[in-house]
Parts: sequence; C-alpha cells; structure tokens
Amino acid sequence: MASVHRTTVVVTRPLGQSESLLSQLTAAGFDVHEFPLIDIGPVTDTAPLRAALDELYAPDPHGYALVVFVSPNAIEHACRALASAWPANVPIGVVGPGSVAALARQGIGAPAYTVISPPATIENARFDSEALYAAIERHFGADGLKDKRVLIVRGDGGREWLADRLAQAGAKVEKVAAYRRIVPEPSMRKWERVHELLAGIPHAWLLTSSEGVRNLDELAREHLTADETLLLKQAALVTPHPRIAEAARQAGFDRITVSGAGDERIVQALQTLRGLPASLDAHLPAAAAAPVPSSHSNTESAPTDSRPAATPAHQPAQSRMTDSNDSNKASPQPTQPLPPNTPFTPYEAQINKKSRSGGGTALLWLVIVILAVAAGAGGFLLNRKFEHTDQQFAQRLQAADAQNADLTAKADDAASAVHALDTRVVQLQGKLSDAQTQNEALQQQYQDLASNRDDWTLAEVEQILSSASQQLQLTGNIQLALFALQSADNRLAASNAGAQIVTIRRAIAQDMDRLKATPTTDLTGLAIKLDTAIDQIDTLPLAGEAPITPAAAHAAAPGNVASIAAATGQPVWKVWWQQIAGGIGEQLRSLVSVRRIDNADAMLISPDEGYFVRENLKLRLLSARLSLLSRSEPTLKSDLHAADTALGRYFDASSPRVQSVRELVKQVDQASMAVPLPDLSASLAAVHQFKRGG
Repeated sequence: MASVHRTTVVVTRPLGQSESLLSQLTAAGFDVHEFPLIDIGPVTDTAPLRAALDELYAPDPHGYALVVFVSPNAIEHACRALASAWPANVPIGVVGPGSVAALARQGIGAPAYTVISPPATIENARFDSEALYAAIERHFGADGLKDKRVLIVRGDGGREWLADRLAQAGAKVEKVAAYRRIVPEPSMRKWERVHELLAGIPHAWLLTSSEGVRNLDELAREHLTADETLLLKQAALVTPHPRIAEAARQAGFDRITVSGAGDERIVQALQTLRGLPASLDAHLPAAAAAPVPSSHSNTESAPTDSRPAATPAHQPAQSRMTDSNDSNKASPQPTQPLPPNTPFTPYEAQINKKSRSGGGTALLWLVIVILAVAAGAGGFLLNRKFEHTDQQFAQRLQAADAQNADLTAKADDAASAVHALDTRVVQLQGKLSDAQTQNEALQQQYQDLASNRDDWTLAEVEQILSSASQQLQLTGNIQLALFALQSADNRLAASNAGAQIVTIRRAIAQDMDRLKATPTTDLTGLAIKLDTAIDQIDTLPLAGEAPITPAAAHAAAPGNVASIAAATGQPVWKVWWQQIAGGIGEQLRSLVSVRRIDNADAMLISPDEGYFVRENLKLRLLSARLSLLSRSEPTLKSDLHAADTALGRYFDASSPRVQSVRELVKQVDQASMAVPLPDLSASLAAVHQFKRGG
C-alpha cells in the first residue's frame, strides 16, 4: 500500500551548516527536518591559541615547519585569532576540498601559499587522517619533518592518529584547541516531529560524526520510550565514513549506509534508499539492511564528518581529522559528475601488499572470483526469499484491508483527537518539568542562604581577627587590637549558632585579658624627644668651632733692682736684665692658649663639610624615629648608637647643648626596650578548629 507521505531526512548537522545539502535534498523530493546533535562554541581561553599562532612569525629554524588544520572550522577560528596575514613560508596541511575552500575564503591558496591536501581524483576519494599523512609524506619525504615543529589546530579533543604518526616520524608535534564541542538540547517542537516520524512516516537519519551518534543515543534514552527507541535503532541511517558507521553499529543501529564524502554522494545514497520497495524496506533483516556498495554508496574511507565549513554565525564541531567539499559558501557552479567511490575494506593494505608480490596474484583473483560467485548466489537466493515474503505479506494486507475498512473513519477521528491530546500532554509535561526545575533551584538557593549565614559571620570574624593580629605585630597598637576583638565578640554574640561558638568567644576573652595586662611603651613621648634633638642639631658647635676667650698680655710688676742685687750679691745690671727677660716671657705665655683634641678629623672639617655632618646626623635620628614607631628595635638601637658616636666625634663635647642632645639620645635608647606583644593565635586557632568541624 503506497504511503501518502514523502520521505523525510533528519539532518543532524549544526544549524547553519547545511544550506547546500538542504537545497539539494529539497530538489530531490525529500522533506527535511533539522535536528542538530552538535553545536560549536569558542574555547574558553584563547590565550594558548594566540600564543601558538604568534609562533608562526618566529625566524627559522625556531618556527613551525607545518601547520595542520583538522577541519574548515579550525581554519575559521584560527584566522580570527591571527595577528596579521598568514606567513607565506609556513606550509598548511588540510584534509580535503572543504578546508581548501575555507582557506581560499581567507585569501590563502596556491601559488602564493603552500597547501597540502589529499588529491581529489577518481582513484582517491579518501579525505581523512591517513590520506593527509600520505600527502604530507609525499611533500616532505620520509624524514623531512624530523626534529621540526608541527602545529595541529583542532577542537577540544579528537582523534590522535595523525599526531602520533607525525611523532613517530620524528616531528615535534604541538596541539592547540581552536573551538569546543557543545551538546545542544533540541526544542519540544523538534521532538514532536521526531515522535511523528517514528510513528510511521518514512524517514532516514543523516549522521555525519561519531560524536553525533553518541549524542543521539544519549538523548533518545531521555526523551523516547522503549518502543520509540527500538524504532529509532531500526530506522535507515546514512553516514559518510565507515568509522561513523562502526560507531552507529556499536550503538545498536541496524540499517546503516556509508555514502562517501560530499553532499552529492549523501543525496545519491538517500535516493538509492528511497528507490527500494516499501515492503522490502520494512522487512529487511539487520544483516542485510546495509546496501551493497555501489559507485555512489560504498564503505570508502570518507571523512568522519562531511559537514562543510561553517558560516560566521555557527562554527561546526569536528573532533577528528575529516573534511568534505564545502558547497555552502562557494559560488554556484554547474554540478560536475561525481567520481566513483573506492570500496573501503580494512584489509586494503594487506591486499595491496600481496598484489605487489608476483606469487600471490593468482590466489588473490581466485579468492575474489569465489567471493563474487558466492555473493551473486546469495543475492539471488535472498531475492527469491524476499519475493516470496512480499507475496505473503501482500495477501495478508488484502485480508486486513477488508476487516479494517469499516474502522478507518472512526480510527482517523480518534487518531486526530489522540494526537492533539498527546501533543498537549507533551507540552504540559515540558512546562511542568521546567517549573519543577525552577522550584528545586529556588529551594536549593534558600537552603544555601540559610545555611551560609553563620558561615559568613564566622568568615567575617576570622577576617577581623587576622587583620587585628597583623596590625598588632606591625604597629603594636593594643587599643586597636582590643577594639577589633570586642567587635568580633559582638558579632558572634548576635549569631544563632548557639553553643558551637562558645569556645571561640572564650578564646577571644582570653586574648583580650592578655592584651589588657601587657605593659605599654610611651612611643609618643620618645618620638617627641627625638624631634627635640633633631631641632637642635643646627645650633650645636663642632669640635673645631669652640669659642676662644680673647687673650691680653700681662706680667708681674718689676721688683727693686738695688735691693735684689744687694740681697743676692749679683750685679745690678744682671738683676735688671733678668727682670726684663722674665716680664717679656710671661707676657708672651699669656697670649697663647693650648687645648687638647683627641680626634684629629674634627679639626679637618671645613664649614661646607660641617653642613653635611649635621644633615647626616639628622637622617640618623629620623631613621631612629621611624624604627621606634614601627617597633623595629635592632634598627632603632643601631641608629641611636651611630648618632651618639657622631655627636661625640665631630661636635664640641664641652658644649652644654651638645651634652643635652646626647642625653636625649641616651634616654630614648634606655626607654625603648622591646616589650613582647601577645598575639591572637588562640582566637584564630579556635576559629580554624570550628571551620574544620572540630
């Protein structure tokens, strides 16, 4: 019985990735339902990508010998992060024509740039990691990349085959992520359409990546019933690469067709599926569901994800080295005939190896002939069996049509009502689920606020105690520490934690008692004394500037010469001469003043140098004042001793002003003995113990 519905193709590429494919499917007579299973977003941190791309401009031999882009998506994201134009001396490796077209849109192409990609010929239609490595090896040679840097630009994760193979060849491989994959959540309307398709409308699924296969399997478990999941696994499925087909087979899908790379081959494979008889298509066994490889649908080594390069609005997510012909952004051109796909087999390497040996050629052809005959015979028998089954099924359908004729009208009305009711129920279930999710989120937030109130209070108390402890050790301000402890105790008293904070309050009370019992030092008074000493430095006399009393010549009154001569028996002239000589000598001695100075340096200081002596002494006393206020006793003692030494060495020690300044320095030195300050370790330890749950 012919179906009234056209075949619907479920396209799972990201939105905005399939303009060309959608137009080709529509032109071929298919209905299209977009059901994206993968989306793309930029990486969270673009710094590694930008740093790697900056290395492109490093001089040889420190730069990259080759940069490989795993997909057109990597090209789009990387070109956005480029600081300037791509350097012409750095070769680029890409998987296939889609990436070549993406490079061309960025202005990168031959002959100005070296672009390495697998050749798109009739003999070779493979666009994957293996084909790209073969092209790279042909370009550079077997050891051409040994000990050279190679950069692979890709998504977050992906297949490691190419990186491992290049590393085995001796290259220094570096990998950087240009985009990240995101699992989208299809809307309720899209799920409703999937329910309708699974209810009996002819349809086929297009899966272009292994990631999409896994995402579809996970989403089906959440949104489909057991019967719908079984129907989904039995639906026709088209993939562009055997690797994706293997992932789908492991996920439980039965009817898998490998189309090959490119939108044209995908459309041809879907047209081939649509050409099968309806009854045969519905009753194919799982082993025979996959079509026989042909010139347009075979298991060739096609790209893992045949999506074209992304538009700027949506970047596709490819996690493997794959590519396809990009037809979304290329200018419209007449469709060229497609080359036939090369049949894919995992034993291709062994067959090629044997074909090169002359002794195994005959055996190989014999095996091929036997397999061909067996396949033909099996196909003939299977075809006969299908025809017999089709005849039986047609007879049963004719009998069922007679019985169901009178129920068709009632069933149609009931089906319409049930369908409308089911749609309404699905919508209500979705709204109910959203409301429940929001309610749970609000309840969780309320619980977090209620439970975290005491935690916030405790964190605030911990911050107050920590700041007070640091200030106490730096400035020695006991009053400020007491105020902080009192504030922390008041906050704990207002908390609702109850008996759990008694230990913390007890520790705070102990620290407050210790602070109150600590003796204090009059730092302000000592600082005033140092300021007084600094103000008097400019008026202190240096050792070489001591005041000298003006001298006046004086001598004893001369005696009676005649009496002295008579008493001594000396001649008068001699006594007279002695008196004259003695008076002159006494007058000369009264004009000379002799002082003792032990430090010769003090006498060598000029008036200009005396200015610098006084300024250095002021700096010493100012440094001592800062050390006093910061409670740095070693520095304070050192500065005070240096200042006292300078006062005794370069200044007049007999001057009362000098003695007064030295006395002030000694008083500060004696009164600035360090008083050990208590810390707040008990309170902090109690808070930490409470936070650890002790």
